[in-house]
Amino acid sequence: MPAHDLALLTEAAREAGAIALRYWRGAFRAWDKGGTHGPVTEADLEVDRHLNARLRTARPDYGWLSEETVDTPDRLAADRCFVADPIDGTRAFMAGEDTFAISLAVVDRGQPVAAAVYLPALDRLYTASATDAARCDGRPLAVSGTQRLDQARMLLTHPTLAPEHWPGGVPEVKRSFRASLAYRLCLVAEGRHDGMVTLRPAWEWDIAAGALIAARAGATVTDRQGAKLAFNRAPPQADGVLAAPPALHGALMARLRPQPAG
Repeated sequence: MPAHDLALLTEAAREAGAIALRYWRGAFRAWDKGGTHGPVTEADLEVDRHLNARLRTARPDYGWLSEETVDTPDRLAADRCFVADPIDGTRAFMAGEDTFAISLAVVDRGQPVAAAVYLPALDRLYTASATDAARCDGRPLAVSGTQRLDQARMLLTHPTLAPEHWPGGVPEVKRSFRASLAYRLCLVAEGRHDGMVTLRPAWEWDIAAGALIAARAGATVTDRQGAKLAFNRAPPQADGVLAAPPALHGALMARLRPQPAG
């Protein structure tokens, strides 16, 4: 079944990418969703409509969770659920950057079992399933062999390195950033970066697909407390995300945890 679902996600992601590219670097309407939800464009909504119709027609018994669809509690009763971000990295998309992604996952009883993250502007496809390795355009992926924090290339925002977040000391890492959380997780899977950290609450649609891809490439992927991620929950958020090779993940967790009194 994971392979069957993965083939569906792959086809749907490429179709969605073609829709997004019709808008990219062109004229389109955009507005702010209010609160802390950020911007949305008419491209996000058209991609969402396509994915909703395409995937739910193919699997009518699956639940549906998407950034751009009003959430309903019926998904919680479904054993399997699609988790979709029509355009992850909308700000990058609006700026004409090429690192936005379509992020799609199938979650089975709380855990992702099939995942596709597609970067249309780069024509780059990351995939994984519970029964297959993480791949980029068919090539198997593996996390880096870096074991020391002072040698690590990490994907995170500058505020993430604020001292108050790191009771064990701020890690001295080389910092980079990508707007798409899904892409950050895939870059860890690919070994192009050694790890990623976000300490803010993370929406499931941003991380479900990338979390499986990173894990199948050998990363340890948890929330900021070190707990295993779970999906198709209410509310659909994780308490931050850490993804890195096991030794680096352990070193990061040691810095995040309160230190024993001397």
